[in-house]
Amino acid sequence: MIQIKTICHFINRSNQTNRATLARIGPSLRGGCNRDYTQGSSIGSDCSMIAANDRCKPDIPSCRSSVANKYVKYNRNAIFLQQKSFSTDNSGMDDEYGVMTADGHTYVHPTPFELESGEKLPNAQLRYMTYGTLNEARDNVLVVCHALTGNASLHSWWGDILGPGLAFDTDKYFVVCSNILGSCYGSSGPASYMPDSDTSDGSTDNKQKLYGIDFPDVSIQDTVRLQLHMLREDLKINSIKCVIGGSFGGMQAVEYAAQGGSIKSPFAVDDELGRAVPFVRSVMPIACGAAHTAWQIAISEVQRQAIYADPKWNDGRPSMDDPPLKGLSVARQIGMVSYRTPHGYNSKFGRKLKDTFPPYGSKATWQVKSYLEYQGFKFLSRFDPITYIKLTEQMDTHDVGRNRGGAKCALSSIHVPAMVLGINSDVLYPLHEQEELANLFPNGELKIINSDAGHDGFLLEQDQVSGHIIDFLGAHD
Repeated sequence: MIQIKTICHFINRSNQTNRATLARIGPSLRGGCNRDYTQGSSIGSDCSMIAANDRCKPDIPSCRSSVANKYVKYNRNAIFLQQKSFSTDNSGMDDEYGVMTADGHTYVHPTPFELESGEKLPNAQLRYMTYGTLNEARDNVLVVCHALTGNASLHSWWGDILGPGLAFDTDKYFVVCSNILGSCYGSSGPASYMPDSDTSDGSTDNKQKLYGIDFPDVSIQDTVRLQLHMLREDLKINSIKCVIGGSFGGMQAVEYAAQGGSIKSPFAVDDELGRAVPFVRSVMPIACGAAHTAWQIAISEVQRQAIYADPKWNDGRPSMDDPPLKGLSVARQIGMVSYRTPHGYNSKFGRKLKDTFPPYGSKATWQVKSYLEYQGFKFLSRFDPITYIKLTEQMDTHDVGRNRGGAKCALSSIHVPAMVLGINSDVLYPLHEQEELANLFPNGELKIINSDAGHDGFLLEQDQVSGHIIDFLGAHD
């Protein structure tokens, strides 16, 4: 049975990767390597994560998760753990993420933020991190958008291409990475506290309550619009050189183009001659299409159904002391299958067993089964069920043509350069979707990442991704 020390071993290996990246980008903030590991919480807390490099020198606090200590601690779910036995060696597939925290700066929208639905979200906030130095013109900006379960700590998941002389060159660019609205890594979301509510007698109930399932439905259009406000109002950025992201991050990049890539945009700016120019000067969406298709919505839905089927879901009102961890674990396992390929699974695991007997049946110890169960278990330390439901629903809102006359009409006026990257083995977001997206951009081009890793190739094939980013940024102002 897996012990806490095994998790700590995994975290220490992840920390080694993070420390190598942080040593490269600079020692502005340092901490130890301790982690308050919580079972069933959204995420833990790491004082070892560093917010920015020494050229930027921001005063960024090491922030605890917005959900830390709101879910049960490790030993309260002993029953769940006792039922599982995981493979804890290093022979599984490569991990796409390092240690995840909620560290960073916080932007709070000054007024209630009106969502696409018309509902208003008070005190809407985003957690973000920056790397590098903003130039005098305030226009050497790269915005990097994270995927479904990512965070603002770019060095945790694309760290090998972040630093001086690399794709995200911190000697040249000011790199900004923002958490998604609705996430559990420091931004407003289901794990945030609701503002004071009126009681039936008209008095104010000052007892803090979590939004939970009552957190408003958020679209990708909402997330990107709030990020644009953060960039303009908090960081005082004059224009963005490029927006880059993969998967859910790629969808955000497409939306950045729609909202900020035209002179007709409310975010358009004037150049030195007083002419209107786009706020976003180029985009690089990776491993996504122009809209979430029925195939992708179906895969999201079956993950949600796994959570709904857990008796502890309680019609969306789970106990914070006993959340539906089994359902969330299965949902993550489903996702892990869709992110890779049949070839990848077969080449890594084949029909191998951990124990030779029994060779089949319910007690057979398939290595692939052990791997998936471990991935599901590990995920419980950094995400919660309601946030996962809400973020997959937000991902399903992706449709750049909604309320814009369709995708072709929405992107036909976006003339900024766009490089679309697709992965030739991607089962979840097939290559033909990137081909279609590239053709929708008047100044679009398609490049292909050759990989057996499937959808996760955008995170794992960092050498190829890096080469395309460097070429694209070098070719366009």
